[in-house]
Amino acid sequence: MALNPEEFTDESNRRRGPDPLASLRNWTPRTRLGNMVMNGEIISYEQALESGFPIREVEIVDALIPGLEDDVLSVNMIQRMTDSGRRVRFNVLCAVGNGDGYIGISVCKGKEVASTIQKAINKAKLSLIPVMRGNGSWESSEGPGNSIPFKVTGRSGSTRITLLPAPSGKGLVIGDYGRRVLKLAGITDVWCRSAGQTRSTINFARATYNALQQLNQTKVSEEDISRLHITKGRKI
Repeated sequence: MALNPEEFTDESNRRRGPDPLASLRNWTPRTRLGNMVMNGEIISYEQALESGFPIREVEIVDALIPGLEDDVLSVNMIQRMTDSGRRVRFNVLCAVGNGDGYIGISVCKGKEVASTIQKAINKAKLSLIPVMRGNGSWESSEGPGNSIPFKVTGRSGSTRITLLPAPSGKGLVIGDYGRRVLKLAGITDVWCRSAGQTRSTINFARATYNALQQLNQTKVSEEDISRLHITKGRKI
């Protein structure tokens, strides 16, 4: 079913403020995948990933995964002295997720805070990955869970983050920035071990994101999928 601008009309949203879907109404696709989404040939983000076409338009993500939340993890000001005077730049770290199996993260630099934040949000949307979740803790009871299926390690710079399955109700036992990334990904229970320079906000968040990427690169048998109640991406 093709996208119909009238289907996105929401009186309550217009009363509260700017229309969050205004960009979709004015969207003119520039890629083959974008045209397929606009024409209704692709109706889910999972289908877009399976199509093999690169996702290069933010509107594709907005159309297929509505309700994405963003979290600006850090904004750092960088000053450099040049021959013409002091030059100021801003370094923004942003994470985006739907709270149900998808997460993206990005770092952008720019001259102005607002435009750099928006640039980082858009870049994070284009880097969305599905997250593998499951019930991998031996302490858990039978049934699906919102932890991870097995231990996994991610690295960024000198920071190394190891995520371990936790039983339901344990919560996110990890540093603040890792907790915010995992929450956006839809993971609610996990243990964490960290090593290296963990004070770096960017490296800590990236290492957590890279650990989630490593989950997707692990081959899992059908038996493990059933036993650990593994799901990838959104829970249907």
